[in-house]
Amino acid sequence: MSELSVIELFLTGILVYGTIVFGLALFVAALGIPLPSSLMVLAGGAFVQQGVMEWKMMFLFGLLGAVLGDIASYAMGHVAKGWVQRRFGHTTTWQTAQRSFNRGGAIAIYLTRFFITPLAVPTNLIAASSGYRFRRFLFFDVAGEVTWLVVYGGLGYLFGNNWEVISQFLSDVSGLLAGVVILAIGMYFLVRRRRRS
Repeated sequence: MSELSVIELFLTGILVYGTIVFGLALFVAALGIPLPSSLMVLAGGAFVQQGVMEWKMMFLFGLLGAVLGDIASYAMGHVAKGWVQRRFGHTTTWQTAQRSFNRGGAIAIYLTRFFITPLAVPTNLIAASSGYRFRRFLFFDVAGEVTWLVVYGGLGYLFGNNWEVISQFLSDVSGLLAGVVILAIGMYFLVRRRRRS
């Protein structure tokens, strides 16, 4: 089944069954299954504007689905924590990464919920495997998901029938930002390694 047909399946499901399928779509996407969740939120806002969904239910089920999916991917990282510590825990690179994440993890968690969404699942896995406290993770996760639903859902509502145009633009920007962030992190560790040697 192609990605386009999966998207159409979920959008049709949202139209027929409403907010339950909307929440399910965001849950599945938060687990790392390639599904354009931001497109779903934009579509959700458009469906609210068209009277297909009620905004409170869309927000509630969307938030529930996204946060439960993030918790599940955090749990996967927690399960892998022992293996990660045994494999990489002794290296200075991992210890530096752990310290860096503990200092700036809140910003990373918050921004990857709505601004650099392709890095959300890796951030969840790193947070758990590096020992980032769950309560702090959950706080910034919920804050980011609320921002995402309000901003993207609001844009979908505002653009109504033209929500697909803004979706393509936001998808392109998000992918570009993810590439820039990955490149910056790689350059940082490369420069750091060269300084040490």
